[in-house]
Amino acid sequence: MISIEFLITSLVVVLIPGTGVIYTVSTGLVQGRVASIYASLGCTAGIVPHLAATILGLAAVMHTSALAFQVLKYAGVAYLFYVAYATWRDKSAFSVDGSVSRASAWSIVVKAFLLNILNPKLTIFFLAFLPQFVEPGAAQPLVQLLTLSGIFMAMTFAVFVVYGFVAHAFRRHVIESASVQRWLRYSFAAAFAGLGAKLAASER
Repeated sequence: MISIEFLITSLVVVLIPGTGVIYTVSTGLVQGRVASIYASLGCTAGIVPHLAATILGLAAVMHTSALAFQVLKYAGVAYLFYVAYATWRDKSAFSVDGSVSRASAWSIVVKAFLLNILNPKLTIFFLAFLPQFVEPGAAQPLVQLLTLSGIFMAMTFAVFVVYGFVAHAFRRHVIESASVQRWLRYSFAAAFAGLGAKLAASER
């Protein structure tokens, strides 16, 4: 069940830069190491509904229902554009103080959670991905799906934390240059907007 092929494929999937990676890296840069952990936690939590949908068979419904897919897709598009606009406008994000209050920590987790939960392609991905690694004729396929899901989430959290910590390592260089701050802010805003446009243009 837990094969080398599954571990390698999962690692490759998690390592590929996407919305969650970009958000975690930007959070690690602008708010510090602790904040990047909250971002990683939120992104990982955002996977749970997609995995649950796959396990419960809801992904099949979304795959066949154009309306359900489109509603969730455009909600995700709107949120990505909102994050892009907020990143573009927030000139105070790059602060020397890396501490995160409880309120801001909660907002980081919620924002990261929404970024992943509003991506319908994740549900379709898990529908096609996870069942491939369930043993044919398994006596307890649900247990295997849950185990594989747990491993995938653990890998996601670990890799995202590493991304955030690496970003934090460059933070001191960032906060010492106003031009670098401005360039990064615009770059992250453009990246979120680009992801939103890509999601809007995507097909099931």
